[in-house]
Amino acid sequence: MIGMRRRRFIALCGGAAAWPLVARAQQPMTKLSRIGWLVTGSPASYRYSLAAFLDGLKALGYVEGGNIGIEYRWAEGDVARLPKLANELVEQKVDIILAGGSPGAEAAKQATSLIPIVAAGVGDLVELRLVTSLARPGGNLTGFVANAPETVAKRLQIMKEIMPQAKRAAVLWNSISSNAKLEWATAKEFAAANGIVVALYDARGIDELSNVLATVPQSDPGFLVVLNDPFMFTYRKVIVDAATRFRLPSIYGFREFVDDGGMISYGVSISDTYRRAASYVDRILRGEKPANLPVQLPTRFELVVNLKTAKALGYAFPDSFLVRADEVIE
Repeated sequence: MIGMRRRRFIALCGGAAAWPLVARAQQPMTKLSRIGWLVTGSPASYRYSLAAFLDGLKALGYVEGGNIGIEYRWAEGDVARLPKLANELVEQKVDIILAGGSPGAEAAKQATSLIPIVAAGVGDLVELRLVTSLARPGGNLTGFVANAPETVAKRLQIMKEIMPQAKRAAVLWNSISSNAKLEWATAKEFAAANGIVVALYDARGIDELSNVLATVPQSDPGFLVVLNDPFMFTYRKVIVDAATRFRLPSIYGFREFVDDGGMISYGVSISDTYRRAASYVDRILRGEKPANLPVQLPTRFELVVNLKTAKALGYAFPDSFLVRADEVIE
């Protein structure tokens, strides 16, 4: 099922590379446009995503404070704030909303059926019922998917390869996250087939996360796996610091965890989805409709290793593993 969905995504992406040049010729920009920025996290936790988005806009000739303005709304890790923040952007009458993560996309869609929405770093928008189909989304929302639930099996395989003696794993997730549920189904199947005993830890809020992390060492895991969702992404520094404190090797789905001190990541480049989202913002501001812009599959996957963290944990990677990494942080 997952493989079929991925092939379906890939088929839709085939002609995407040629679109921007065609679209930019359709309609000149004649006014200062305002973009609403709506995300689950904080300026610190989304700094890489924002930088990638601004970089994508700059490549298309947009400069914040010059020919575009951005209205920022940060939920600061509190998903419950998103509907109010989305409504504020609607009241501000922004020209377009950039919604980060599935909760942000859902809040934006609930707030308006008229203002165009480009979602980045999101889950399956069809399963979330935010679009009618991948090829022709319909309505006012389209976007760039960052979930690839099958990659959690690869993350477990990586840990099994570099730590063959480890037979127990701690898995941290947010059980109300649609993407985390898909990843957990895959992780559970892989663990059962490969003799890995899994202890599952659920956290949905920051206080709960801190309490849960304190109990992880009790199951004596050989390593930690974190399942992807916007909440875990927002509070990744809390998770990374706890793993380091407990001297627990860990693997994550996004490189931002490794940039913030995590040991290994493998998965979609979430920053790439924000960079690519700028192209759809450009096309919509020039007159195209979100309803006609296909939802896009993640195209960039990366393995990132933090040698400094590994050394602090007393762990050395085999050279055969390091040569496969897309980036090694020293």
